[in-house]
Amino acid sequence: MEKAYQPKEVEDRLYHSWEQDGAFEGHPDAEKPAYSIVIPPPNVTGVLTMGHVLNNTIQDILARRARQQGHSVLWLPGTDHAGIATQTKVEQQLRKEGKSKYDLGREGFLEHAKEWRDKHGGIILKQLRKLGCSCDWKRTVHTLDPDYSKAVLEAFVRLFKNGYVYRGKRMVNWCPVSRTALSDEEVIMKPQNGKLYKIRYELVDSPGEYLEVSTTRPETIMGDVALAIHPQDERWPSLQGRKVRRPLQPAEIPIVADDAVEKDFGTGMLKITPAHDPLDFEIGRRHDLEIIDVFHEDGTLNELAGPDFAGMDRFEARKATVEKLREQGDLIDEEDHANNVGFSERADVPIEPRLSEQWFLRYPRVEEAKRAVAEGFIRYFPNRWSKTYLHWLENIQDWCISRQLWWGHRIPVWYRKGEDPKDPQNWHVSVDGPDDPENWEQDDDVLDTWASSWLWPIATMGWPDESAMKQQGLDYFYPTSALVTGPDIIFFWVARMIMAGLEFKGEPLDPKSVLSDEEIRKRIPFRDVYFTGIIRDDKGRKMSKSLGNSPDPLDLIEKYGADGLRHGIMSIAPKGQDIRFSEERIEQGRNFCNKLWNVSRFRLMADESGAQPSVEEILQRIDPAHLNQDDHAILLRLVQTLDEVDRLYVEYEFNSALQSIYRFFWNDLCDWYVENSKSRMRGGEGKETCLAVQDICLRQVLLLLHPVAPFITEELWDVLGFAGGKSIQWVNPGNGQDLANLIEARGIVLEDRALEEMLAIRELVTSMRALKADRNLANNNRVEFFYLAEEEKAEVLTRHTSSVLSSVGAAALNRVEEAPAGMPALVTAYGSVYMDLASGIDVDAEKARLSKELESLIKVIASIENKLGNASFTEKAPQQVVDGARKQLAENQKKKQETEDALGALA
Repeated sequence: MEKAYQPKEVEDRLYHSWEQDGAFEGHPDAEKPAYSIVIPPPNVTGVLTMGHVLNNTIQDILARRARQQGHSVLWLPGTDHAGIATQTKVEQQLRKEGKSKYDLGREGFLEHAKEWRDKHGGIILKQLRKLGCSCDWKRTVHTLDPDYSKAVLEAFVRLFKNGYVYRGKRMVNWCPVSRTALSDEEVIMKPQNGKLYKIRYELVDSPGEYLEVSTTRPETIMGDVALAIHPQDERWPSLQGRKVRRPLQPAEIPIVADDAVEKDFGTGMLKITPAHDPLDFEIGRRHDLEIIDVFHEDGTLNELAGPDFAGMDRFEARKATVEKLREQGDLIDEEDHANNVGFSERADVPIEPRLSEQWFLRYPRVEEAKRAVAEGFIRYFPNRWSKTYLHWLENIQDWCISRQLWWGHRIPVWYRKGEDPKDPQNWHVSVDGPDDPENWEQDDDVLDTWASSWLWPIATMGWPDESAMKQQGLDYFYPTSALVTGPDIIFFWVARMIMAGLEFKGEPLDPKSVLSDEEIRKRIPFRDVYFTGIIRDDKGRKMSKSLGNSPDPLDLIEKYGADGLRHGIMSIAPKGQDIRFSEERIEQGRNFCNKLWNVSRFRLMADESGAQPSVEEILQRIDPAHLNQDDHAILLRLVQTLDEVDRLYVEYEFNSALQSIYRFFWNDLCDWYVENSKSRMRGGEGKETCLAVQDICLRQVLLLLHPVAPFITEELWDVLGFAGGKSIQWVNPGNGQDLANLIEARGIVLEDRALEEMLAIRELVTSMRALKADRNLANNNRVEFFYLAEEEKAEVLTRHTSSVLSSVGAAALNRVEEAPAGMPALVTAYGSVYMDLASGIDVDAEKARLSKELESLIKVIASIENKLGNASFTEKAPQQVVDGARKQLAENQKKKQETEDALGALA
């Protein structure tokens, strides 16, 4: 073995070997149970982030552990075309060249976008390889691949024919930068500090008399078509039916009464702008009011806003309208106002409510989607997210699935040329289009990106093509075993995938049908969903490029190795909770790998012939007569650890499982067993038995750790002789009972008492070390100890005396019949232990030090007593100050007594 572990050389060599051997390929196998995961597809042009590291490390742990347990594993990778994000980047590039998408035309732009995607795309998949991800790369899918695209269009056509898809003019969330509609889930509410303006409207039939209205958006006044009051508002008994004059783009508009008006907001009177507010739109529809849209799609004002404001940006127009109203005397007041404003998730600008002709989807299988989670067919980890999911389904709104983009899946609807496009009789809806395309025009819009990725679990495995589904093993690998994702897309993606699976997997369904429990189990896309936390910096901020607080994972891999990064990130990732990132923990992950390497190297130095592949073969080297208490104890701890890790993996407690492995390897095996076995390993009758016990422990540690740290465990598996021609990837660590059965079959009966003794002795060692530290004695200061214990406990200590002495760094541990006077002492499970200070120090120097310390304490105590004896202090000082002084006095008096005792012991 090399003296030091070289992760880069090992990682590159092993990953190439794994790929060459087809180790990650997933195929249906009737002799094995299936285990499958579909990767949450990253944006095709994305790069690896710390969030990706966490998410994909967890997926890789699940996939690798399933391979070890004998499953046929498919971890299916792929990328998302990311409609808005990709088109935005391509358009930015074109603008730098002085062009727009319109200069290229639709087909030219799409060709340009594909070239850009092919040039910049796929980088993240290469980076996932560096992390060690064991995906079946031969099955990589992109959402714009021909077969996948056909699946997306087929789903639209089926939904349309079943009445779930419809076209309508409705108020939508509009992004003025991307110039497209957004779903509610793509809008992020942010608190904003703005202004509330109080504006007057003159009554037409009573010149000089005004009504006051409050608004946050004066730039939309030119689109006002009415004022509204609440019908029960006693302040306005005679206003309904009268008219006011609009102060900008003057026009006479009516006053209507509607229950939706909030009497207590502002003046209790609402200006109605149906084209620019969802509530106003509903009120306008109830009262048959005109709709005046004063905005262009890019957020600038159009000609209906009037010559003073046309062409202005909406926020520029806000300032201009306020100034105009002030000049006219129509601005009564303005005040600071805090409210929540919807922002486009992608463009990070305030959205505009906009009346637009769009395609909408009534979600299919909503009730069955509720049952799937509520009745436990799909399990959420942590379970608290099930409540969030069910609440959203209870209040679900129709999904706006059309986007005003060119990059994406074009909606498969054609309109007959020369006929009314609003009349469904003039529509053709199909995957392949009409037979006479020259007489038809296809819809310009594309589908929302999520309307393609909601099919990910089934469309990546051949749906809806029967032969492709059979070839790719849809029925074998579906439902998938687990999904690992963030809770931020529980609505965008998780809930929608569940509904898509219920609707499309299996035979086509009648829209009125209700699925049985058995059918739900067959159609759901996954059985378990694990929600990760958000990775934050040490100040609690979410990591982002803009804040500059996110390290480059590739730099961390270069510095600490992939296993170090994986180990470090998993050690700080409690189930479903946010994570405070610390590079120090990544360094600790690297250090753990180095410790594993060094212990393995130490093992080979003891016997270069190495170990055998199976536990049964290694057990044959053990002579039961040479097993001591430490051997029994470490094997019992290994049995416990195997059971604990097995349980924790099942419960998705990844960091707890890793901590369990760490405690066994570092504390039990290295710090205790190996240290206490060094004398046996130098030679003698017990050496081979001791090495065999170490081999069993190292073998099982490598197996348990492999899903987290695949590279170093595979390397050591081979170097230590466990491979026997078989990769660690295919070897099951088993559980504690499996190992216990093998040990029993060898004729070895492990003594539970041995483990109890080992744990108690280790606690004793810790306490004795602390006693030395309290007296500032170095670890190598071989001071003498005495103990006072009953016979049974004395026998135990006698058996372990050599281990205790070497671990504590002591010269002797002798039994006494009565307590020695004046020695520092502690009470343990094995009676009282006393430390003879005189045996380990320069007595005269220690007496001088203690005398000086005692003199100082006497002065401090006298000062505090003097203060507390002063009535002026005790009566006038705050009570907490007086209490603090009394506490300080008691602590110093205790220290004085301890110092006097220590001096007495040295007399």
